[in-house]
Amino acid sequence: MNKILFFDVDGTLYNSEKILPASAKEALLEARRKGYEIAIATGRAPFMIQSLLKELDINTYVTFNGQYVVYRGEVVYTNGVEKDELAKIIAFGEARNEPVVFLDDKRMIASVGGHNMVSESLDTLKYPYPELDSSYYMQNDVYQTLIFMEEKDEHLYYEAFPNVQFVRWHQYSCDILPKGGSKAAGIEKVLTKMGLTLDDAIAFGDGINDIEMLEAVGTSIAMGNGHERVKAVASHITDHVDADGLAKAMRYLRII
Repeated sequence: MNKILFFDVDGTLYNSEKILPASAKEALLEARRKGYEIAIATGRAPFMIQSLLKELDINTYVTFNGQYVVYRGEVVYTNGVEKDELAKIIAFGEARNEPVVFLDDKRMIASVGGHNMVSESLDTLKYPYPELDSSYYMQNDVYQTLIFMEEKDEHLYYEAFPNVQFVRWHQYSCDILPKGGSKAAGIEKVLTKMGLTLDDAIAFGDGINDIEMLEAVGTSIAMGNGHERVKAVASHITDHVDADGLAKAMRYLRII
């Protein structure tokens, strides 16, 4: 069986304008014609990538940085921070005017309204300010929670909550993940279903939340626009996403 390709979305598939370049789309479709399985591995929620999944006819995806995994249309794994632990983090943030946004597979819900850090962060994803419900996580399964705080204050959360991870994706926001949660862990769930090993996987990424994934798989590619820490762990570094970096990498690796 040919290998499986895992693609991050923002900064990897999507360019600076949050658009899928024609060169990337053509490269993915050509790889599929050559027998590769095509999958997504993103920090985004499933509802945020529906148009992309449809455009590329993809039904295998790792979302929420490994907390919600779907293989060929079937949910095969879900995870999330325990409600009690989440309540403590929320209370800690509330005291500092640092809100949260809850996400499940269908929607996102904010704990407070009109907060500038929430607006600025979600604007980069082209998403409007969410509906409000500060206790949403108590009555619903939440697979990822975003905490909004500046990088200089991140250490306060690390020290107070050693049993979870805070993975930064924006200058004002971090994903809250269970300890050990990552795209790599989600990818392993897919590979197990397929009877493949990590050596059979190739992954493409650019952000801090891609590091575990790129370290784990057999072959890894960091985008030219990627974080320096990401480039440091990748097998290969390609051009910027805006300069057809994805397609160039796939040609270099003779995937296409």
